[in-house]
Amino acid sequence: MSLPPAFLDELRSRLSLAQVVGRKVMWDARKTNQGKGDFWAPCPFHQEKSASFHVDDRKGYYYCFGCHAKGDAISFVRETENVGFGEAVEILAREVGMPIPERDPQMQERMDERTRLAAIMEQAVQFFRLQLKTQAAAEARDYLKRRGLSEAAQERWEIGFAPAGWQALGDAMRAKGVTDADLLAVGLTKASDKGRAPYDTFRNRIMFPIRDVRGRATAFGGRAMDPNDGAKYLNSPETVLFDKGRSLFNHARAREAAGKNQPLIVAEGYMDVIALSEAGFTAAVAPLGTAVTEDQIRLMWRMAPEPIIALDGDTAGIRAAMRVIDIALPMLEAGQSLRFAILPEGQDPDDLIRAKGRAAMQGVLDGAQPMVRLLWRRETEGRDYDSPERRATLDRTLREKVRLIRDPSIRNHYVEEINNLRRELFGQGRGQGGGTWRGPRKPPSPAVLTTTRGSALASQAMDTDRLREAVILATLVANPEAIDDFASEIERLDCIDRDHAALREALLRLHAPDMRAAISQEMGPEVLEKLFAQNHVAITPAVRRPGNREVTNLCLAEEFAKLSAHRALVRERAEAELDFGDLADEGLTWRLGQATQAVNRADRGDTEDRAEYLVGNNGAHMNKDEKSAFDQLLGQIDYSKGRHRQRH
Repeated sequence: MSLPPAFLDELRSRLSLAQVVGRKVMWDARKTNQGKGDFWAPCPFHQEKSASFHVDDRKGYYYCFGCHAKGDAISFVRETENVGFGEAVEILAREVGMPIPERDPQMQERMDERTRLAAIMEQAVQFFRLQLKTQAAAEARDYLKRRGLSEAAQERWEIGFAPAGWQALGDAMRAKGVTDADLLAVGLTKASDKGRAPYDTFRNRIMFPIRDVRGRATAFGGRAMDPNDGAKYLNSPETVLFDKGRSLFNHARAREAAGKNQPLIVAEGYMDVIALSEAGFTAAVAPLGTAVTEDQIRLMWRMAPEPIIALDGDTAGIRAAMRVIDIALPMLEAGQSLRFAILPEGQDPDDLIRAKGRAAMQGVLDGAQPMVRLLWRRETEGRDYDSPERRATLDRTLREKVRLIRDPSIRNHYVEEINNLRRELFGQGRGQGGGTWRGPRKPPSPAVLTTTRGSALASQAMDTDRLREAVILATLVANPEAIDDFASEIERLDCIDRDHAALREALLRLHAPDMRAAISQEMGPEVLEKLFAQNHVAITPAVRRPGNREVTNLCLAEEFAKLSAHRALVRERAEAELDFGDLADEGLTWRLGQATQAVNRADRGDTEDRAEYLVGNNGAHMNKDEKSAFDQLLGQIDYSKGRHRQRH
C-alpha cells in the first residue's frame, strides 16, 4: 500500500499510542506516570506477570524489555490484529477521522474481494450449522454425542454438517446469488474434470469452521463420516483467504486465553483442541493439515514464550514432534522456546481427557520436557554406543544440530546441557562396553582441572559480567544526566543479576534529578546500599567524583564496550567447544581465561594509561590467542570512546 509520507506522519501525530495500546493491556498504576506520557503494562506480545512493556506516548513509541518488541501505533495494530499495513492504517485513520488518500486501485480491488469472499464463508458456516439439525445428520449428531460434545459445545464451536450430495452446498449458495467463480475461489467447490458443473468440496462430513485471529471465517475442516473415505480429515484448499501454513485453529480464542496466563497448548487436530478447551485448557491451538511451520511457531510465540507441543503418543506423533525441533532450533531466542508433552502411547488429548479426566491431562502437561531433552532423546534412543566410532557419530550429529541455533547464548547453554546428558549416558570418563569416552589429551595446565574447566570459566564469566553491570548501574545512579546519552546501550543491557535488572528498568523509567532518592523510595534503600558497598564500585572515578560529564561518559563507554567484548569472548569459546567438543585443548581454554583475567585486573583510572599499563606489562607474557582476545577488547574500548567524544 503506497501512501504519502506526510499522511502517515500526520496520522501518527493525531494518535495517542497510549489509547491504542490501552485497548489491549491494563496499565500498571504504580509504574505509570500519565502526566509525563509514561505508561507501563505487562507485554501483550508474550506471557508475563511483570510490567516490562513501556509506551512513550509523547514520542509515539513502544518497547518491551522482555521480548524486545518495538514500534509505533501502526506496527502495534499490525501485530495485535494480524493485519497488513494497509488495513492497520485504515483502522487507525477511521479512529481519528482522517480520509485516506487515493490509493492503488488494484490494492483496493483485492481488499474488496477479500471482504466479499469472507461474507460468502459466513454464509457457508450458517448453511452447515442448519444441516446438522436435519435428519440426514442424525449419525453425525450421535458421533458428536459419543465424543462428549453437548449441544452447547457444538454451538460454541459452530460445528456443522456437509450433506452427502454432490451439489447441496453449491445449489444453496447459488440460490442466494453466489457465483460459481466465488465458490471456487474460497474452496467450497471444485471444478469437474469431466466437463460437469462444479461439485462440493465437503460431502458427508462434520464441519469445523476455521477462523483467523480477527474472527473471520477463512476455511473449513471436515471429518469424514464414512470410514471408507480416503481422507479422514479434509481441510479447505489454500485460497486468497486461507494460508494453512500461516493459520492456527482456535487462534483468536487461544490468544485471549494465553493473555490471561493460560498455558498455550499445541495439539494435532480440531477435536483435540475442542476437548482441551472444554476441559478448561482454553489456550489450545492446532496446525491445519500440515506439519508445524516457521510462521505458525512465530504466531505461537506472539501468544506465549513457551508453547507446549502436546502430540499423540504414537509413532506419528513422536515423528511430528521431532520435525518441530529442526524447524524451531534456528529460531530460538532468550525467553522463547518450546516444551514437549508426549501423551501415553495410542492416546491423543481427547482420548486422555475422556478416559481419565482433566487431572490426567494436567499431569502430562506438568511433565512437559524442554526441547534439548527431546533432541537428545531423538539422537540416542534405541541406539548402542559401544564403540568410539559410534560415539563420534553422535558427537558430530549433535554438533550439527546445535550449530543451527543462531543465538550464541542459547547455543552455549545447549552445549552445556548436552555435555551433562553425555556424562549421564557414558559415565564420568568411561563409555559403554569399557571403551574410553574421552580420547587421549594433552596434560592440562596446573591452574585448570579437567572436571571443573567448564563450570569454573562459566562462573568466572558471570562474576566478571556482574561486576561490570554493577559499575555501569552505579555510575548511572550517581550521574543520571548520562542516561539519555546511553539509552540504547541501557536498553540492550542483559543483566544476569536480578537486582541489576530491576535497577536497569528503574533507571529507564524514572526521570528524577536525584536518582538515588527516587530509586530508594521505589525499591528500598538496601538495594543501593548493597550496590555502592562493593569495592569495585566505590573506586570507580565517576562514582567517587560525580558530575564530571567527560569522566562519566568515558567510564560508561569503556564498561559497555568491555562487557560486550567479554560476552563475545565467552560466545567464541562456546563455538570453539562446538568444534572440539570434550577434546578441546585444555591449554587453550586456560589461556583464554588468562586473557580475560588480564583485562579484568586493570585499575579503574584513565583508559589510555590503563591500556598502556596492560600492554606494557602483560603483553609480553601473552601468547597469540591471549593477545588476539586482549586486542579485540581494547579496540572496542577505543572505538566506543571515540564515538562518545564525537557525540559530546
